[in-house]
Amino acid sequence: MSDLGYALHHVQLAIPAGAENDCRAFYVGVLGMEEVPKPPALAARGGLWVRSGSLEIHLGVEAEFRPTRKAHPGILVGDLDALAERLAAAGTEVAWDENFPAYRRFHAFDNVGNRLEFMTPA
Repeated sequence: MSDLGYALHHVQLAIPAGAENDCRAFYVGVLGMEEVPKPPALAARGGLWVRSGSLEIHLGVEAEFRPTRKAHPGILVGDLDALAERLAAAGTEVAWDENFPAYRRFHAFDNVGNRLEFMTPA
């Protein structure tokens, strides 16, 4: 089988209508990501895009929004402990999990209830 050259461009998570400012406060304000302008045709749909390095997350409005409680992106972080402290200081619960070999990790939920996993090599 040949290598087709796959790479991840972005992860999309759903958000409820009207939650853009709250999500901006979490993803930009708490996580420290940068907001990326959406193309005009897509901006009309609402939502927002954020980026940090090569990681891009698209937060798209979903009419019958239900947060992802199990499915989640696994996000590599350079300073996992600093991020955990930052999230806790912002009132976000951090749940450490030592069950992933060769990685330290924790789970947290964003401001609308989507599960996120943050991890770093052990």
